[in-house]
Amino acid sequence: MKDTLELVHRLSAHPDSRCWYVAWSPKGSLLASCGGDRAVRIWGREGDHWECKCVLSDGHQRTVRKVAWSPCGNYLASASFDATTCIWKKKNDDFECLTVLEGHENEVKCVAWAPSGNLLATCSRDKSVWIWEVDEEDEYECVSVVNSHTQDVKHVVWHPTQELLASASYDNKVCIYKEEDDDWECRATLEGHESTVWSLSFDPEGQRLASCSDDRTVKIWKESPPGDGDATAEAWKCVCTLSGFHSRTVYDVAWDRLTGALATACGDDGIRIFKEDSTADPEQPVFYLSAHVPKAHSQDVNCVAWHPQEAGLLATCSDNGEIAIWNYQSEA
Repeated sequence: MKDTLELVHRLSAHPDSRCWYVAWSPKGSLLASCGGDRAVRIWGREGDHWECKCVLSDGHQRTVRKVAWSPCGNYLASASFDATTCIWKKKNDDFECLTVLEGHENEVKCVAWAPSGNLLATCSRDKSVWIWEVDEEDEYECVSVVNSHTQDVKHVVWHPTQELLASASYDNKVCIYKEEDDDWECRATLEGHESTVWSLSFDPEGQRLASCSDDRTVKIWKESPPGDGDATAEAWKCVCTLSGFHSRTVYDVAWDRLTGALATACGDDGIRIFKEDSTADPEQPVFYLSAHVPKAHSQDVNCVAWHPQEAGLLATCSDNGEIAIWNYQSEA
């Protein structure tokens, strides 16, 4: 048997518009999607297929770009081009809009919860990253605004166990943030991509970060121990570049917590799965193409999302408004 990536189910999620992003709930029982139709849709599995459980259509005035579940699974955040982020609270089988986070000057491109559930990060075309604090009364307060990028910030992602944040931007750079004396600041800037960095994903342990770019590459960055100099500085170095595999922009990258496989979403309509060569030197990792579906969708693939509990189950979505569910199986 060789490594395979097989289609399980395909659904028309956001007809006549783009489907921008999909996110599994922490237990994997629900899948949230968002799109150019200004709606968030919640999908649940019924037998061997997925059905739309509810549509959240009254939260935003423009495209919804990203959705993110809180670690407890009771809240969903949606980031929109209308410059707001909505926080939705799960009520039985439905969701109600709890609060709307305002402050960004224009399009909010991404939202992400810290593993504790007490912090939320948003980023925007206004070049800023905002950190929000959540208290027991579900009150959200902006505690820090960081302006470390010189262009549109496309993506934010939290470290899986630490309160460490990474952001990706149109300025070709990745920034790493930590809290210092009650304020968040950029501790490291990762330079190496030659064009827009679209997305980021930490490996399961949080020791490495994958970035994907308009330069058609994926880079793997590894945290290196601080030198003799500034002990407060974060040091991340590029230990591997995956080039020659993608023929167009790589829009998303996702590291599977269960299998260690790395999935990419590409503007050439394909999805690819990379595996790490276990015999290679950890300081110089080698990744090989394990599976590739060239025309996974009829248009750009925008997002890849691994199921949190079912190894090999992958959700993808596309500019054609569709979601696809795939099953990846590796002999290794």
